[in-house]
Amino acid sequence: MAHLITSMNLGRSSVTAGERRFGSRLQSLLEDDAMCWYDVPVGNRRRYPDFVVFSPTKGLLLLEVKDWKIHQLRSIDKSSVEVAFDDGLKTLTNPLEQARQCTMELVNQLQKDTELCKTEGRYHGKLLFPYGWGVVFPFITRKQLDDALSLEDQEQILPPHQVICSDEMTETMDAEVFRERLWGMFQYCFEQSLAPTQIDRVRWHLFPEVRINAIQGELFENEPLPDLIAVLDLQQEQLARNLGPGHRVIHGVAGSGKTLILGYRVAQLSEVLTKPILVICFNVSLASRLRQMIRERGLSEKVVVHHFHEWCGLQLRAHNLTPPAGDLPIWERQVQGVIDGVEQGFIPPGQYGAVIIDEGHDFQAAWLELAVRMVDPASGFFLLLYDDAQSIYQRSKQLGFSLSSVGIKAAGRTTILRINYRNTREILKFAYDFARESLGVQSADEDHIPLIEPRSAGIAGPVPQFRRMDDFNAELDHCIARIRQWIDQKVPLQEIAVIYLDYPQGGLISRRLVQEELDHLWMINRERKKQYDLTAPRITVLTVPSSKGLEFQCVIVMGVGSLPQQSEELSHQIRLLYVAMTRAKRELVITASADHPVVERFSRLVEACHAVNLP
Repeated sequence: MAHLITSMNLGRSSVTAGERRFGSRLQSLLEDDAMCWYDVPVGNRRRYPDFVVFSPTKGLLLLEVKDWKIHQLRSIDKSSVEVAFDDGLKTLTNPLEQARQCTMELVNQLQKDTELCKTEGRYHGKLLFPYGWGVVFPFITRKQLDDALSLEDQEQILPPHQVICSDEMTETMDAEVFRERLWGMFQYCFEQSLAPTQIDRVRWHLFPEVRINAIQGELFENEPLPDLIAVLDLQQEQLARNLGPGHRVIHGVAGSGKTLILGYRVAQLSEVLTKPILVICFNVSLASRLRQMIRERGLSEKVVVHHFHEWCGLQLRAHNLTPPAGDLPIWERQVQGVIDGVEQGFIPPGQYGAVIIDEGHDFQAAWLELAVRMVDPASGFFLLLYDDAQSIYQRSKQLGFSLSSVGIKAAGRTTILRINYRNTREILKFAYDFARESLGVQSADEDHIPLIEPRSAGIAGPVPQFRRMDDFNAELDHCIARIRQWIDQKVPLQEIAVIYLDYPQGGLISRRLVQEELDHLWMINRERKKQYDLTAPRITVLTVPSSKGLEFQCVIVMGVGSLPQQSEELSHQIRLLYVAMTRAKRELVITASADHPVVERFSRLVEACHAVNLP
């Protein structure tokens, strides 16, 4: 069964009966490696073919589907066709010519990528794989077409091998016969299957919106091709394309691509909404990262990004309100002030066409309820991204309330992402084995958030290292030595992070980096966190809470022995360390210089890791 990446119910326009029928045949009759997209823009020109079919073993095919009846066809030539509709006679582009033009534009674009072209021989510079185009007539039989056009006319206007008729796509059609008819639209057979990296490159060209870390202004330009292509995987793309209207919840393990899906969703909604889109999260540094991502995609005029308490303060100022008096911290009183303002009619609900919450596990029930009320009922787009394993601001393992109780209506529209793409399998296994008991994997119904075990995408790397030192100065010496080593290995400074667990440690780390003349950003306060730029060449020094939602190639977690000794805090501390460790994409180093139960746990785990050959 083929992968139908785009739902037939969520196309740009109303799906026709013929399109639905043909899409069903593609999905049920094609090989398992075939991928099909319905009604999505392709290439730099953003044309909309009805179907794009891509097989790593067969090639690329673009198809137009027309629900015409034979009596509607009044005249046809190679470039145009006259069709009789209920509202009159219309002259349209010949659908086969329409598909050909779109295909050749894509081929010209793909052939600029040397990784997808032959490098020698007669076909030097030509694509490695076949390509073709065709037209589908779900309500015209082959006999009707033969009776209407002579064989000579068909060869000139609608060559038989490039046309599929209604009797060639029946529900009882033999799969092999259907495949032969479809793949027969190619001029030649494939010599070899495309490698996974080549498949990603093809998707990178076909669908600019699935590119990772691409700048929106560059999506449709002929910018230099990067050496390393990064795109959403098929599960992520399928999820992102098919979210649809209404309330949605995505529960994804750490590193499963939740923020990438957020970026795709924002770009998607910005094309159809007139009201602004609100993206909110809990911590300041993540808000800075999200804001930068939105800015790079050229969407800042349509999308606003804030951490939750910042947004509350802005709402009060915008509506000339003051937070209620009391002994609570100002940020808590600001939240209550916004809630009261909405209840009393001073702050209008429905201000945004869509509300998207990242790291929603950090939100309290009242905050979520407030966020839901900010969605315009006319659009109703609400997305909650969540991973309860990373809930470090609340001591309990679970949310503590149902989603429906705060107005989130996502029954039947909840998705779980289990695969971790960020960490190497060694880092993920190390972090999860360390925290397994405290994470406490649990199932839940759609109205509650489960705790789930992450699965590795299979990327291999070095085994995490744990070092026990005599004192914190020794930890600092080891930290500097590792940073120097990574710099010698050409690791960019912005891909190095030092995570600490006790506030005084941050000052010691920062001062040592100054002495070593190593440029860095110490996220000591809110203003520094707002300055976070993931492209700026400097080391990042930060606490575990500030690291949430961020990722780095190399991470050092320092001072783990300085955690409080209270036994009732141990489970929470372990979850903190799980979050810290899963920030590392490739290399993880942990240091300690004091006795603590977690230190002994690390020691035992390191012995096990070195004794076992990780799969």
